[in-house]
Amino acid sequence: MLSTATQLVAILAILANAVVYGVDTGAAVMNRAVYTHLDDRTVTMVAGWGHYYGDKRMPIFGVSGVVTAVLTAVLAALAGHTGAAVAAGIAVAALVIWLAIYVRVAKPVNTAQTAAAQSGDIPPNARALQEKWDSVITVRVALQVVAITGLAATVALI
Repeated sequence: MLSTATQLVAILAILANAVVYGVDTGAAVMNRAVYTHLDDRTVTMVAGWGHYYGDKRMPIFGVSGVVTAVLTAVLAALAGHTGAAVAAGIAVAALVIWLAIYVRVAKPVNTAQTAAAQSGDIPPNARALQEKWDSVITVRVALQVVAITGLAATVALI
């Protein structure tokens, strides 16, 4: 019973983190390239309003993804599935690192670009702000890959 519960929670963790992975991957694969063709005002307005809505709507996925990943690791350990617990623990570590990068690098840029979009005042460092945000998106995608892979391994190992 505990094994099945662990697998179900891991699947919920995969689904929640898949949303974050998809958004980050879209930004890395498409937005970053598109923004190179746009002027600073347009980049700031598009990114700023994107962050406005993203910062309101994405936390439910991020928080539930981390919480269910932690719960997966705990349940796997309690069920005596050492390999699955380690895999889930690796997923949790990747998510904690992702969160630290988000809070330290991306979130301040999100806040600045959102304020600029709302006010219409484009900062003189608009391109540098976007480049700072872009500088961590590949790492964020890689960390989500590690997390989702660890959670999938957890399901497979039980």
